Amino acid sequence: MTIACAVHSLLGLPTTIRSLKRKGLRIEKGKVLDREYSGPILEEVLRTNKVMHEVPRDGMYRGKHVVVAPIRSKDGKAIAAIGIVDLLATLDLSDVFKGYPDVLEEVEEARKLMK
Repeated sequence: MTIACAVHSLLGLPTTIRSLKRKGLRIEKGKVLDREYSGPILEEVLRTNKVMHEVPRDGMYRGKHVVVAPIRSKDGKAIAAIGIVDLLATLDLSDVFKGYPDVLEEVEEARKLMK
């Protein structure tokens, strides 16, 4: 619970978490709304042990972009999964920053360096 609350406090985005053995939390607007939460992408991340950027077809966040990452044990196994609703995935950054061409150039340069 502490990790999910910290992530939610930092980002201010809807946050979910669950462990391999127990259902977890759903936090929105600074409040725990569900203490028995699970969702299809949390389940998939626990199964695959991979970060996923998806739009769930069902569940509480159906139709919304989410990012879910595994929390791993020392030996690399997924023991929990934590996710957020990814509001940035819905933004067209070039449109947002069209009045700031220097920012767009910096983003493009950073992308080139990452490849």
